[in-house]
Amino acid sequence: MNGIWGLVGAGITVVGTITMGFLTYRGTRTAARINAGPAARQVDLSVLQASVDRLEKECGELRQEQARTRGVLWSISRWALVLRDQVTGLGGTPQPPPQDVEDYYRTGV
Repeated sequence: MNGIWGLVGAGITVVGTITMGFLTYRGTRTAARINAGPAARQVDLSVLQASVDRLEKECGELRQEQARTRGVLWSISRWALVLRDQVTGLGGTPQPPPQDVEDYYRTGV
């Protein structure tokens, strides 16, 4: 009878060892997944922050370029008005400006 109980005990030990091995494997994978979550989010956050920084830089550059373009446009419009006044002062008739230029003179936009 002791032999049978020894075999039953050995079988229970083998089943218990396999079960514990499986649960340990599952637990290790779950822990790795839990620990990987914040790291993946940190990577996503750093990519997003880099994109925001790049867009802010590009936006600043575009605003500077827009300000320079407006300054040049304003200078050209004043210069064109001076030329028109010179032609008129010499007794000539200047050509009328295109409609979009006339709109700009009238509204400033």
